Amino acid sequence: MDSFEQMNIFDYLRKPFKITNKIRLIELFGGIGSQAMALRNIGADFEHHFLVEFDPAPVKSYNAIHGTNFEPLDITKIHGEDLKITETDKYTYIMTYSFPCQDLSIAGKMKGMNRDSGTRSGLLWEVERLLRECQELPQVLVMENVTQVHSEGENQKNFYEWIEFLSNIGYCSYWQDMEASQYGMPQHRDRTIMVSLLGEYQFKFPKPVKLEKYVDEYLESKVDEKYYLKSDKTQILLDKLEDKGIILTDRQTDRLSLTTQSTIQNGTESQIALLQDMIQESQTEKQKEVVYAKGFRGTKIEFEAHKTDIAYCLTACREKGVQNLGENFVLCKKN
Repeated sequence: MDSFEQMNIFDYLRKPFKITNKIRLIELFGGIGSQAMALRNIGADFEHHFLVEFDPAPVKSYNAIHGTNFEPLDITKIHGEDLKITETDKYTYIMTYSFPCQDLSIAGKMKGMNRDSGTRSGLLWEVERLLRECQELPQVLVMENVTQVHSEGENQKNFYEWIEFLSNIGYCSYWQDMEASQYGMPQHRDRTIMVSLLGEYQFKFPKPVKLEKYVDEYLESKVDEKYYLKSDKTQILLDKLEDKGIILTDRQTDRLSLTTQSTIQNGTESQIALLQDMIQESQTEKQKEVVYAKGFRGTKIEFEAHKTDIAYCLTACREKGVQNLGENFVLCKKN
């Protein structure tokens, strides 16, 4: 039987969106500019128009990477006019707003993103304020966040309220949960992507592609020792991270392992998925490669906790005898 692509009424009522003008990129919560890197990598004609990032360190990195001269900015202190959206007939403005995810995840105690909650994830509503203040709106909005952004309960309520607001000011929004390993990246990373277009336009997300390259194929064969953190400094960092509860102690890891085996024997699939999410969310950027989780092995999940030299690149991790091969994380080798 022939296969047919599913269609909906909007495929006929809404016209395709095309960018024909030069792009002016506005990045809210911009970090080091990974979204700018994406435009650069596909050869898009764009300029770095405006960056909002509170932390000085990533702003410094952003400027070094992109050859810009931005200063740290607090999103709560700026206004719509600061975005300088003008001449929308000559430029296509893309505004990204991948707001903080910490309070959406289990690791962040799920404090949520309620309006006026004071949480980091609640900064989403500062984006609403900026859009209301704009005389002219960006033609394209792009959001990326953890999939908990639309999880059942308050997050889902806020998520749909946000989409309704965008609709009320003229945007058609399209969102989808996407898995990085299905789009050419050797890493299991589930994220929600939303694209909002100003006007009655249609948008379709790309179809998954077969993974062709694995991490081993990207790695350098030799890594200079300067990329390793010495053992004494490692121990100081580990102690601080344990004190703050950012990483698990050996005792916590053992208890989690027993809880996991009990869950596998007695729990439901949803409980197992929740536990996997807890493990994945415990892997923070600051943690680097300290705590590892192996994926499913037969009928149970096995865990390993390593205290070893922290390496700042994957090759260094491999040379130290640490390979992150769990199903929830980096795909190092082809099976």
